[in-house]
Amino acid sequence: MVMVCYYTHLLTPVGWVRFSIAKPSVLRAETNNPMASDLSSDRSVFRGVSSSSPIRRRDLVFIVNPRGANGRTGKEWKKLLPYLQSRLGSDCNICESLTSGPSHAIDITREAIREGADAVIAVGGDGTLHEVVNGFFWDGKPVANWNTEAVHSTALGLIPLGTGSDFARTLGWKNDPREAIDRIARGVRSQIDVGVISREGEGSHYFINVADIHLSAKAGYYASRYKKFGNLCYVIGALQAFIGHHNQDLRIKVNEGEWQTLSQVTALCVGNAKYFGGGMKITPNADPHSGSLEVVILQDFKWYDFILKLHKLYNGTHLSLNNVTSRNVYTIEVDEISGGGNIFIQSDGEHLGFLPRKLSILPGAIEMIC
Repeated sequence: MVMVCYYTHLLTPVGWVRFSIAKPSVLRAETNNPMASDLSSDRSVFRGVSSSSPIRRRDLVFIVNPRGANGRTGKEWKKLLPYLQSRLGSDCNICESLTSGPSHAIDITREAIREGADAVIAVGGDGTLHEVVNGFFWDGKPVANWNTEAVHSTALGLIPLGTGSDFARTLGWKNDPREAIDRIARGVRSQIDVGVISREGEGSHYFINVADIHLSAKAGYYASRYKKFGNLCYVIGALQAFIGHHNQDLRIKVNEGEWQTLSQVTALCVGNAKYFGGGMKITPNADPHSGSLEVVILQDFKWYDFILKLHKLYNGTHLSLNNVTSRNVYTIEVDEISGGGNIFIQSDGEHLGFLPRKLSILPGAIEMIC
């Protein structure tokens, strides 16, 4: 007998166990073939597991976007299951939860944290990681375990299996899912910063990687339409964004100071980490352990500048250019001057709408398995 509520696949010492859920209850488990996980249409939310083992087993929730990278994420995840079982199955209760659409990973993460999961692991690209990070928060506050006497908090984990893995690059991780599983097995934690984006009258939005404004955000908006082309989607998105693009004067307020005017801004990037757009080292001095954000501002760039200087943007040497500036901040408010309401903003590749916005740092907001 296993205590379970609302989730589909549990990995136990004897293999994958699948449940037919009617309502929260104590259910009889039917043991299938250890390789039986088939990325079915069942959806799940972790609700907690009680083990008869005298040693408490870690409860791990793996959130998988099976359609990520044109379905490659689901296929690669299925191939990983035997190694996952051999590496973690003897010490952990494992819940596989497949997302069914946008924001589903946010809901799963919040439920997992409330029910006391030891870790929530994003399986996929930066988009899945972005949703999981947002699931750590609710109504402007961190989500809390319903068990107020719990001795552990829920950690964030990552198995990169998507179109882009820019955050993993910042941490120096190889794009190797088995290596990621080994990290999860060790369970070493480190506190990392999270960026928060706010606007008067709206809820907060969180980012772990890079938030960007104007041309780069517009390029990301278009790139999301071409995910089927892999990393080439970023190039296609940038080309489409250039059509009809005009540099704009913006105003900023740094660390609650006075408003400043920036002329002819091409892009403004706010980094908690270093990379975006499939490997572009846009905020090369950003560090998710630093307690601050790096702001990089590109001004008066022409279309041919990106062709001539693209290599500098990818290797992080663009800060030496005369029309590129960088500073570390704790908060930055950004608004347009023209009042057109058409300056794009995105974070971690997700379109958030248009200016104005305030971006701030939350130091050490999440524990991450590293």
